[in-house]
Amino acid sequence: MKIERQATDELDRLASMVERIEVGMLTTIGPDGSLRSRPLHTLQMDAQGRLWFFTEAESPKTEEMQAHDHQVCLSYADPGKMSYVSVSGTGRLVRERERVRELWTPHAEAWFPRGVDDPALALLEVRLDKAEFWDGENVKTSGPRSAAPGDEAR
Repeated sequence: MKIERQATDELDRLASMVERIEVGMLTTIGPDGSLRSRPLHTLQMDAQGRLWFFTEAESPKTEEMQAHDHQVCLSYADPGKMSYVSVSGTGRLVRERERVRELWTPHAEAWFPRGVDDPALALLEVRLDKAEFWDGENVKTSGPRSAAPGDEAR
């Protein structure tokens, strides 16, 4: 996973925890109103606090996200270290091949055997709206915040 320098120390700590845990549970709202979660391997937390994942462009998770104003939740957990992260954000499907190439890892071939040119392959970008994390006995909250570059009102 790649992490870039964040705008605040709190977001740097959050990025460090996400990097260590790597796999998040993405939660969307299903057609019947129930919550559905599935694991996704985090590819990057960029300098704007956006989290990046590979996904199938046409899938229940992308349909559910689009049907509910693109609102998603990501949860990360490492019970052995008492580390937990909850991210509320706005998801967006990205089909930029150059960006896919930048984030491509050989591990993704298990899900996308046709590689970076697989027409089913897309990126899921989650813009962080609010995040909470628990690391040991400390509780920290970050947000709501803007995802605009250079916006210090985070």
